[in-house]
Formats: sequence, C-alpha cells, structure tokens
Amino acid sequence: MLKSFLHRKIELQARSFNYDASYLHEMLEASTPAFLKFVLFQKMAGHRDGVTREAWFAAKLAAVINEDCGPCAQLNVDMALRAGVAPEIVAALARGDLVHAGEDAAFGYRYGQAVAQNAPEATALAAEAEARFGRRGLVSLAMAVATTRVYPTLKRGLGHGAACQKLIVAGDAIAIRRAA
Repeated sequence: MLKSFLHRKIELQARSFNYDASYLHEMLEASTPAFLKFVLFQKMAGHRDGVTREAWFAAKLAAVINEDCGPCAQLNVDMALRAGVAPEIVAALARGDLVHAGEDAAFGYRYGQAVAQNAPEATALAAEAEARFGRRGLVSLAMAVATTRVYPTLKRGLGHGAACQKLIVAGDAIAIRRAA
C-alpha cells in the first residue's frame, strides 16, 4: 500500500517536470527505508533562506552542470523557471554568459562553480556570499551546491547517468557552455 502510494507520488512529480524518475522507482522497489531517507534529504535540498532565487538556482545549475548530468540539469532549469527565474537569466546561465545573467545569478553561478570544482576562489566567494546575503544566505548557497551534486552521483551509481549536451529553456535548445 505504501509503495503504491509512493510510486504514484514519484510519477506525478516526474510528469509535472517531464522527467525520467525511473531511478527513484527502482530505489523504492529495492529498499523502501532507503527511499524514505532520500525523501528526507530532498527537504534539505530544497532549503533556501536569505538568498535570492536567482543566486540560489544559479548555484544549483553550476553544480549540476559540473557533474555533467543532462536530465538533472534540465530538471534544475525547469524548476528555476517554475519558481519565477526569468527565462533570459536561465538561458544566459546555460550559455555560460554571466554578463547577461544579472548580478545575483552571475554571482550564484560563479560561487556554485567554484565550490563544485574546489577552486581556489571558493573561499573568497564564500566570504562575498556572506557579505551579500548574510550567514543564512551563505548556508543556503552551500547547501544548494552540496545537495545538488548528490542527484547525478546517485543516478550514476544506480546506472542512470547521462551526459549534458543541451538544455531547453522556454522552448529554445541551448548548447551547454561552462562559464570561465
């Protein structure tokens, strides 16, 4: 009974974003306790406090592009658009065009990319994030990057990884370019 209910919830969410959630169905079938723990993790992954949605989604997008998961990146694009991030901003981020992404989104992307790549500038960007958004905002950005990376890793571990080549933003196909 519980599994049937959870499978339906997965399917509703997957259809809502046109997303292949077969790895979640497989996880649920293999281990309901593992799946339920993952559901709790998803609450943590959705935490945003003290930071603009543009910076937060940009940090997530940078992290997922760094992990090279096409379906996960597309899901993040769709979630950003649904949350109200302007399509022009999301498209600019996908193109690696931080000049046209807007100040908060460009900063969030640089921060997310630096943290995901363990780049030397990550420490300075963390200090800048705290100056811009306060400690709560910094925590939200750090959690956004860390938790976003779990999804592609989990999918690859379960045999469902896919490379990122293009993203669809408001109906337009955009070739992925990592910002320099």
